[in-house]
Amino acid sequence: MLPQLPQLRRDQFDNLEKHTQSGIEFVERYTKFVKERSEIEFNYAKQIRNLSKKYQPKKNSKEEEENKYTSCQAFLSTLNELNDYAGQHEVIAENLTSQIITELLRYLTELKAERKSHFHDGRKAQQHIECSWKQLEASKRRFERDCKEADRAQQYFERMDADINVTKADVEKARQQAQMKHQMAADSKSEYSNFLTKFNQEQNEHYYTLIPNIFQKLQEMEERRIERVGVSMKTYAEVDREVLPIVGKCLDGMTKAAESIEPKTDSKQVVESYKSGFEPPGDVEFEDYGAGQSMKRTVSETSLSNSRGEAKERPSGGKSKGKLWPFIKNKNKLMSLLTSPHQPPPAPPASSPPSPSAVPNDPQSPKQNKEPLSNRFNEFMASKPKMTCLRSLRRGGSGPEDFSHLPPEQRRKKLQAKIDDLNKDIQKEMDQKDALTKMKGVYEKNPQMGDPASVDPRLVEIAMNIEKLQYEVQKFEGWLAEVEGRLPSKSDPPRRQSGLYETQNSNSSTVANNCAQDRESSPDGSYTEEQSSETQDKVAIANTPEFDDEFDDGDEETLPTIGTCKAIYQFEGHNEGTISVTEGELLYVIEEDKGDGWTRVRRNEEEEGYVPTSYVEVSLETTAKGAMTYI
Repeated sequence: MLPQLPQLRRDQFDNLEKHTQSGIEFVERYTKFVKERSEIEFNYAKQIRNLSKKYQPKKNSKEEEENKYTSCQAFLSTLNELNDYAGQHEVIAENLTSQIITELLRYLTELKAERKSHFHDGRKAQQHIECSWKQLEASKRRFERDCKEADRAQQYFERMDADINVTKADVEKARQQAQMKHQMAADSKSEYSNFLTKFNQEQNEHYYTLIPNIFQKLQEMEERRIERVGVSMKTYAEVDREVLPIVGKCLDGMTKAAESIEPKTDSKQVVESYKSGFEPPGDVEFEDYGAGQSMKRTVSETSLSNSRGEAKERPSGGKSKGKLWPFIKNKNKLMSLLTSPHQPPPAPPASSPPSPSAVPNDPQSPKQNKEPLSNRFNEFMASKPKMTCLRSLRRGGSGPEDFSHLPPEQRRKKLQAKIDDLNKDIQKEMDQKDALTKMKGVYEKNPQMGDPASVDPRLVEIAMNIEKLQYEVQKFEGWLAEVEGRLPSKSDPPRRQSGLYETQNSNSSTVANNCAQDRESSPDGSYTEEQSSETQDKVAIANTPEFDDEFDDGDEETLPTIGTCKAIYQFEGHNEGTISVTEGELLYVIEEDKGDGWTRVRRNEEEEGYVPTSYVEVSLETTAKGAMTYI
């Protein structure tokens, strides 16, 4: 009995095809997993690098100056180690891509081609055995048909032979027909036998040779696929393990950086950085009370609480600073013009008539000269270049070359550092000079190597550079010697000292007197153009807001008193630059009304400001009147 076609598929060839396809899909899924892990590692490394770069100290910034502290250095080391740490995650991403993803993608291409080839051979063998089976079935049916026709022909011949009515020719014809059918049946039998033998051989070869070989190849292919997945998974772990030593070193570096922090060293550096070199103030002298004289208020130059208390006592008069540093004494005189009120003074109360002297701005008033408002505006515009310089200093512009805007100790450090840098530059130039001198000597001994005269211009240039640098060194050494001569020794007795240390020039008193006179004659209290450039630079630097916040300007002479005044009305100075007065209060006049309706007065050494001219009775001294008239 021949096997049927469904029995030929008992090996479930189609199921194997589905299983191998699912294996390929698994490899693709694992490759996608590794690829996404690589992208995560790369993005993580990128974010870590950006984080490290974000917190790196900016050049020419305050953060860069703070790097001298061990805590800041430890943080900088941590950022550098973190950058290396990010680099290791980049190595992980690169190794995952090169060792796993690229290899698996190449292997998948080969695996799909090999699988396709094996299943193509299997389908071909399956089609061949099916075709042989169909041929066998056809020969079988033909043999069966021929046998039936031979039987019918034999029966017809026998009937014809038994019938007496049939002619002998008909019987012979029936006999020949029966013999022919028997011969055809015999041929069909022989053909069927041959096809059967062939089919059995092919079927045996198909199920015992071809299909087992194909299945063996598919099995080996599947085993290699599984083995390759296992190797990839092992590589996946090894990629991480390879960077662990370096990651451990990065973490050790972070730990070492944290352990290197020395609080005491940092605190000492803070002390060295902000040590000014000023002498502590001396004792305050006793001031006796005299009849008809008011005692001056004594304010400590180094008291922080006193400055705060003074600000509380004057809630509406003067401008209070947000930062209160030691050695602050007076407001900046250079800003006196700009701090004057920028609005018209209020009208006096209507309840009581103003005194004749309280209306200095009236055209009939003979008390003082009127100065047009345009003159004051011109003075403001004339002082604008100076304000530009002050703004540049406040924005962090370069200070004077001799660092005179710094305290003595800080100035000494800056000058010493500058001298060291110049000496290094001189040494570099000297090294270049020696090298060129040797080269010139070689050229002189061997003219074919070069022209000795070609070196001379460069030697002249270097000599000029050295001479210039040596001159700079002498200049800075002179300033350094001057500063070191001013620095007080521990045995020196304490004396009161201001923020601008005294000059050692013989004409220091003359310059101070000139400064005082210029303040009297200049509306904004700054120096005039007739002063020396050195004095102007020092005053401009000393009057900057930053300098005022750090050092004391006590040696700067205040505006002289040019008269007195009596308040005839109460005035609440709410605007910036004004001062509050009570009715009947006596004040000192330090600046007359310049046509804007305001008079500058002083209550004591610490309190001064503007009040409306119509609110006070002004009594000027004769010399002051003459001086103002001349001006």
